[in-house]
Amino acid sequence: MYHNFDYEMTLASSAKAAWALDDVLRADQRLDFSRQFLPEKLARTAALTDLSATEQRLLNQISAHQYLCVFGLVEEFILPFLLDHVRPALREDDYRVRALLNFAGEEAKHIHLFKRFHNAFVRDFPVACKMIGPSEAIGAEVLRHDPLAVALIILMIEWMTQAHYSESVRDNGELDPLFVSLLKHHWMEEAQHAKLDTLIVETLAKGRSEADLERVIDEFFEIGGFLDNGFATQAQFNVDALEQAIGRTLVDREAIIAQQHQAARWTYIGSGMQHVRFKATLEAICPNGARRVAEAAPVFS
Repeated sequence: MYHNFDYEMTLASSAKAAWALDDVLRADQRLDFSRQFLPEKLARTAALTDLSATEQRLLNQISAHQYLCVFGLVEEFILPFLLDHVRPALREDDYRVRALLNFAGEEAKHIHLFKRFHNAFVRDFPVACKMIGPSEAIGAEVLRHDPLAVALIILMIEWMTQAHYSESVRDNGELDPLFVSLLKHHWMEEAQHAKLDTLIVETLAKGRSEADLERVIDEFFEIGGFLDNGFATQAQFNVDALEQAIGRTLVDREAIIAQQHQAARWTYIGSGMQHVRFKATLEAICPNGARRVAEAAPVFS
């Protein structure tokens, strides 16, 4: 057994980790734009030596806006996915039903939190930062795939957020404390979501043939490719915003776009593919799928 999660235990842990929206980010709170928001491991702006320190900080903040807005997009398709998954089981295991409905409620709260962050960001940042979308179209494209492929994408993202906070955000004194607190509270609840999604993956994988599981992995890669195309577009939007903020056109614009696209690929895909917990789940349900994902992971580093 590669884990000891169950619905009753995870529901109890969720109750202990729960927080109220106003305790994390009030509608009137202000971010500190004199500080970086994202750790360098994710933003990768320090390598852009043709940018001044101020320009690197601005791009870091633009990337942080992208970071939470993308999570908001993702959680907008997680919510209907969860409701569709729990609906057939409403008369079954009470702990399972309560845990999954609580999972959905917390994701709705996270969407609300990220909207508050967006409002705080646009209130004080000097220019508008365009985002890919609309979220409904992105969600529809993801959710048209096999539910197990969708669950694997969600699981990868859940574990990814755990690694981001614990490895490079926690105790990072260079970052805006309010942004760090926001990520901390998100991390606290996502820890339970990753466990619940592991159980969802196991349920959806049960009884699947090897050929069926290989098709699911194909669809996992299809969703990943779709998201990656979005990150390429987002990198262009981010550089557009940077140029507008600094009032000049970047000579090495295309190189910066390519570098920032690769940073996003690592942040949202590569770091999740390589997470030990995600790999353990793949190994348990589809060893060949785990091998395929491991072989593809370096492309997203």
